[in-house]
Amino acid sequence: MPSFLLLSSLLFTPTLSSSSAAAVPIPFPSRLRRPLSVCPAYPFWGSRRGPGSICYASSPPSSPRARALSSTGSMEDQAVSYLTQREAVEIDEILMGPLGFSVDQLMELAGLSVAAAIAEVYKSSEYRRVLALCGPGNNGGDGLVAARHLHHFGYEPFICYPKRTPKPLYNGLVTQLESLSISFISVDDLPQNLTENFDLIVDAMFGFSFHGQPRPPFDDLIQRLASLSRIDCGRKRSLAIVSVDIPSGWHVEEGDITGEGFEPDMLVSLTAPKLCAKKFVGPHHFLGGRFVPPSIISKYKLKLPQYPGTSMCVRIGKPPSVDIASLRENYISPELLEDQVLSHPVDQFHKWFDEAVAAGLREPNAMALSTSGHEGKPSSRMVLLKGADKQGFVWFTNYGSQKAKELSENPHASLLFYWNPLNRQVRVEGTVEKVSREESETYFHSRPRGSQLGAIASKQSTTVIGRHVLHEAYKKLEEEYADGSLIPMPEYWGGYRLKPTRFEFWQGQPSRLHDRLRYSIRTVNGGEAWHIERLSP
Repeated sequence: MPSFLLLSSLLFTPTLSSSSAAAVPIPFPSRLRRPLSVCPAYPFWGSRRGPGSICYASSPPSSPRARALSSTGSMEDQAVSYLTQREAVEIDEILMGPLGFSVDQLMELAGLSVAAAIAEVYKSSEYRRVLALCGPGNNGGDGLVAARHLHHFGYEPFICYPKRTPKPLYNGLVTQLESLSISFISVDDLPQNLTENFDLIVDAMFGFSFHGQPRPPFDDLIQRLASLSRIDCGRKRSLAIVSVDIPSGWHVEEGDITGEGFEPDMLVSLTAPKLCAKKFVGPHHFLGGRFVPPSIISKYKLKLPQYPGTSMCVRIGKPPSVDIASLRENYISPELLEDQVLSHPVDQFHKWFDEAVAAGLREPNAMALSTSGHEGKPSSRMVLLKGADKQGFVWFTNYGSQKAKELSENPHASLLFYWNPLNRQVRVEGTVEKVSREESETYFHSRPRGSQLGAIASKQSTTVIGRHVLHEAYKKLEEEYADGSLIPMPEYWGGYRLKPTRFEFWQGQPSRLHDRLRYSIRTVNGGEAWHIERLSP
């Protein structure tokens, strides 16, 4: 599958709530693109990660970007098959023989799987500088392909490829990488301390067909990785090691026989895990290479995890436990200064909103709506902004819902927009009123017919005995309006408008010295005006 199609799958998520909404429409891009981290170029040797980086200890947090090339369907405690070396060789021969695969096809799929698994766990903002150690065989080719994809995912790869294979396939991969200005480094030019110059190492030196003892310069490279593993025992290592299919130097079936090899942090098994993977004790084991046909699964009685959706990798085993208290980000952002913001908060909101749209953020109009009834017990939920102007912020919902009940008892509410990739949030407080019936009708009939029927079928916030009740109600409505006639907006559905009395614009900054600018209404010369003041973070 072409990689650009796989990348497009990163964009798909269901909408957040049936409370979607619009007067003064918010402009949306016709096509959302997942933003890649944009970082300044680092000097090559001796550069360190900036203050936004996280030092890798026992296991880093999984990236929330979930990302479609990801592994949301983990194996948990399910059984999985492991291949002997002979079986792995046979399967490759069948794939490239009667089943019609070419080496370059399998290599492309394998390399993309490796890059997808890396992107699943190691964010490019924290593990930007990647060193790919590539051997002379197919495993090395997988590493070259992975490096190309990592470049397009926003990482900065460097290649160490000491024994180049003089074949058109490999020459082509090198040309592709050079065309992207990806640097090739000789073994002699590698820095002595890899942890100072790289955040992640891709071990793509030897695969399952290798046997015997590694020869120079790979023996020395393997020992350097082993020394990093030993450093890790003292919790001083700050880079991650990712092995492609088999940790180089390991026996394909028996693992690290001598006990002098290295332990990678991530193993990306390809096709199916090899027997040595049973000895892998790192926090992240993934399976990649989504190309195994049913005939091979049947012939070798393979038990493999299901790849979720359009994912190119899937986690094997349980994800590592994470110390929640240790999860933190050190934000790096432009300063938010009083003399740089617009005088009217709605204008400033539109400025930031447009920047969120331009950055390709997913559903930048998603907002947390917080309400409370006469008892003062707050409740929050995500809804979608459908209009914003100086009269207020508009969303639509069911007037029989919990939020509607609470708003009828207490018309004060707050909205929160959180644009994580931009280190920004906006809080809006004010009073809430219903929009006109005409405004609600206009928006209701602009929605897809399916959404209109769903609004009628769902008596929001009421108890139902099962999902089948909703499906039956929806199907009945589909039949009723199958002729394409106008679907009437129900009396219990419509919009709300929050009329702002206070705004807060928050911009994340290093060392928790965040920028917080509050707009509030003040009386000036008998009239009202917006006043801007800075709050302590």
